[in-house]
Amino acid sequence: MTAKFVNDDVATRDFKYYIFDWDDNILRMPTCIYLDKLQPDGTWAPHKVSTSVYSVVRQDTAHYRLANNSRDDAFREFQDSRPPDVNTFLRDTRAAIRKVVSGEEAPCPSFSTFRKTLVEGRLFAIVTARGHSAETLRHAVEIFIDEALTADDRETMMSNLRGYRHCYDGISDFGTDAEELDYYLSLNRYHAVTSPDFNSWLEHKLSQKVNPEQRKQFAIGDFVEHVIRIVARSMEGKGTWKPISVGFSDDDPGNIALVQKYISDALAKRFPDVTFCVYDTSDASLERGRKVTVAGQLGLGLNL
Repeated sequence: MTAKFVNDDVATRDFKYYIFDWDDNILRMPTCIYLDKLQPDGTWAPHKVSTSVYSVVRQDTAHYRLANNSRDDAFREFQDSRPPDVNTFLRDTRAAIRKVVSGEEAPCPSFSTFRKTLVEGRLFAIVTARGHSAETLRHAVEIFIDEALTADDRETMMSNLRGYRHCYDGISDFGTDAEELDYYLSLNRYHAVTSPDFNSWLEHKLSQKVNPEQRKQFAIGDFVEHVIRIVARSMEGKGTWKPISVGFSDDDPGNIALVQKYISDALAKRFPDVTFCVYDTSDASLERGRKVTVAGQLGLGLNL
């Protein structure tokens, strides 16, 4: 039996963690939003748009409205309403990845960074305004690993994951690749902020309703707290902590502005030693997005 390679060099890395929006940031999904559009004669007609178009027209309430004035109707493809084997989100994820891998379509700004995050075995969060379960989002990440990573990428990823387990958890007797990958994926966060399970989670924290953009703030805060706990546990008795940095990328300017304010007003004060960077990927003319260091001075090296 061939010995599994363990990359102990991961112990020399600093702690870099990533938070990704999904649509038009990692992948250009073919999922549609169903609207009504005002016609010249004053009537309303059904009108489907992509997520990128919706981010532009959603404020134009004089000419666009949710289909039948119903959020459920408008975002029916953004919920887990079907069995997993025909789940629209998973189907669209696979199709979107294959377009990029085949060269048919250019990758979104954070596609390569997300792939690198996985190969390096870094911790991450998916934070999206969709309404899918955490399990569905995790399944989509598994599809990304299967479809977007080469065999060499996956081998490198597994050596890095075993390296982290060896250096920080003291593990020498590793499980199968599937078991180690499962453990790694369980450490990450998957927040679809309009989903029923996120609603239940939020009910324990708040008494009032909040909009999707504000919900993303709570999801981001949860991930930062989560990784700080992991670092504290991993570094117990091991000396000085290495630099910690957290990057967030999103294609929606409204989300970007709110997250920057949230980091400045709240997270940077709670975690003054953490570097926070925001990547605005809304401008299609900027291939790798625009970086803003909101707090701290260290770069994240995201290659964006």
